Amino acid sequence: MTSEKLNILVADDHTLFRKGTMMLLETFDEVGEVDDAKNGKEALQKLDENQFDLVLLDLEMPVMDGWETSKKIVSRFPKTKIVMISMHDSLQIISDLIEIGVHSYLLKNADPEEVHKAIISVRNNDFYYNQLVSTALRKKIQRDGIEKKSVQNRGDVSPREVEILQLICQELTMKEIGEKLFLSEQTIQTHRKNLMRKTQAKNAVGLVKFAFQNGIASF
Repeated sequence: MTSEKLNILVADDHTLFRKGTMMLLETFDEVGEVDDAKNGKEALQKLDENQFDLVLLDLEMPVMDGWETSKKIVSRFPKTKIVMISMHDSLQIISDLIEIGVHSYLLKNADPEEVHKAIISVRNNDFYYNQLVSTALRKKIQRDGIEKKSVQNRGDVSPREVEILQLICQELTMKEIGEKLFLSEQTIQTHRKNLMRKTQAKNAVGLVKFAFQNGIASF
């Protein structure tokens, strides 16, 4: 867990929602600089100019929407976390965005407390796993889990990595996992990198999906 302030970019084409979200974020102790963009193209320009830890990204925007923007962020700014925000609760859309590499998904009517919880969880755990994301993942696995199992070899994952993966699914931070297993945080980070390489996961949400898909964790 880090004590550094989070720099956040809010990308949304609705001025009232965007400015209101910025005001909310500025009330959180963990948040440092907050900036905004009115579309995906402008968001990418600001990411080129300044370092942001997290982007709150609207799904539907003119010029460049959240879908295309998230792909470019994952490719060009892999260390930047993405929390998608939308009025749409389509499970297909959510699971597809997670597949791209988005770290979580919130509805625009989410409570301020959930927004706070989401950004802290994404910072500490690389994902925020709410009921909406859980349901989307479960439906995705039910649709194509059998096919995925045929190409993912769980045997490549060591018993220690399985243990760490189960703790990741419980939303423990790398430091907390290290303390629980009497290992250094650096060692846990190395195991996590190996897990991501073996499972071809883009982030921790991908690791959670793999765990559920292969019976390492359960919904």
